[in-house]
Amino acid sequence: MDETMTETVQTAPFAPFEWMLSGRYLRARRKEGFISVIAGFSFLGIMLGVATLIIVMAVMNGFRKELLDKILGLNGHILVQPLESPLTDWKDVADRLSQIEGIRLAAPVVDGQALASSPWNASGVLVRGIRSDDLNNLTSIAKNIKQGSLEGFDEGQGVAIGRRLADQLSLHAGDSVTLVAPKGAVTPMGTTPRIKPYKIVAVFEIGMSEYDLGFVFMPLAEAQAYFNRSNDVTSIEVFTTNPDKIDAFRKAVTEAAGRPVFLVDWRQRNSTFFNALQVERNVMFLILTMIVLVAALNIVSGLIMLVKDKGSDIAILRTMGASQGSIMRIFLITGASIGVVGTLVGFFVGLVICLNIESIRQFLSWLTSTELFSPELYFLSKLPAEIDIGETTAVVVMALTLSFLATLYPSWRAARLDPVEALRYE
Repeated sequence: MDETMTETVQTAPFAPFEWMLSGRYLRARRKEGFISVIAGFSFLGIMLGVATLIIVMAVMNGFRKELLDKILGLNGHILVQPLESPLTDWKDVADRLSQIEGIRLAAPVVDGQALASSPWNASGVLVRGIRSDDLNNLTSIAKNIKQGSLEGFDEGQGVAIGRRLADQLSLHAGDSVTLVAPKGAVTPMGTTPRIKPYKIVAVFEIGMSEYDLGFVFMPLAEAQAYFNRSNDVTSIEVFTTNPDKIDAFRKAVTEAAGRPVFLVDWRQRNSTFFNALQVERNVMFLILTMIVLVAALNIVSGLIMLVKDKGSDIAILRTMGASQGSIMRIFLITGASIGVVGTLVGFFVGLVICLNIESIRQFLSWLTSTELFSPELYFLSKLPAEIDIGETTAVVVMALTLSFLATLYPSWRAARLDPVEALRYE
C-alpha cells in the first residue's frame, strides 16, 4: 500500500483533469458555500480595485492634459520680460523671435489689473492688450467664440470677455462693460482711477473657469493708452511648437532678443500647481493599490480554507498517482482564475466608465440634484479622462502578478500534504 501511495504518474502540465478539478472547486456546493463566498469577495475586490485604479489614473491624466492645454493655450511657453529699460523696441524684438525655428508666435502684450463692472455686478479681471493677428492665432480663444466676432478687433475700442464673466455681469456681446483701473490720470489731488466703458465685441469660452471669469482682451494700442504705457509693452509671450522641450529654445530666444531680457518658462510659472498634481496622482496610485492587495490576500485565505477542506480529496488523488506538481497546478489554476477574471472584468468596467465619465457625471448630478465637479473648485467645466496605455497595462500586470503570487503558498501547501496523515482519521 505504501508503494502505491508514493508512486506518482507523470502528467502533462495543466492537463485537462487539472482544469476540470479547478473548475469544480470554484463551483462550491452548498455545504462549502463559505469558501465560494470568499472567492466571490476576492473577485469583487480585484475587479473594483483594478477598475478604480484605471478610472482614477485616467481622470488624473485628464486633469493634467486639460489644464496643460488650457494654460499653454492662453499663456506663452516662454515669457520674455525687459531688464534695465522698458520694452519700447517690442516690434523688432517680436519679429526677431518669430523667425526662430520652432517658435510659432511671439505676441507682445500689455497686462494690467482692473475692475469690470455692470449695473448688476462687478468682478476683478486681468486686462490683456494684444494685437488682433496674435489673438486670432490663439486657437483656444479664436475657435471658442460663443457670441460676437473678433473681426476688426484692432480697429475699434471693443473688448473680448469670458463666458463666465459675461454671465456674472449679466452682459452679452454688444453690451458695454465698464473697466476701472486704479492708476489713471495724475491730478494735483493725486492719482485718480481711470473709468471707461467698452463695447463687448466677443464672448469666448475656453472651458477653464479661472480664465473664462478673469480675462478681458483689449486691442494693444488701446491697452497702452488705458494703462499709461509710453509705447512699450509689459512682456512678449512666446509660443513654441513643443513646450516639453522648452530648454532648447532659451538660448536662441536670449540671443534673438538683442537686449537684456529675463525669461520665465511655463514650468516655472506653474511649478507648484503641476507638482501638487503629480504628488496627488502618485499617492492615489499607492492607496488604491492597497485595494488590489487586500483582494489578493482574500485569495490566500480562501485557498488555504479550500486546501484544508479538500485534504481527503488531495490524499485520494495522490494515492491514485497524481504528482505534487499536479496538485499544485490545480490550486494555482483555482486561485489564478479568480484574479485573472477579476482583473479582466475590472479592466473592461474601468474602460467603459472612462469613455462615458462625463455622461455618468451629468446623470449623477441630475439624480442627486447637486453639482458634482464644480467648475469653481476644479477649474474645468467638464470631467476629463485620458487613458494612458502604459499605465493601464501596468495596472493590469500588477493585479495579475499579485493574484498569481497569492496562490503560490496555498498551492505549495496542498502539494506538500501527506496523504497518509490526511486519510488516517477518515
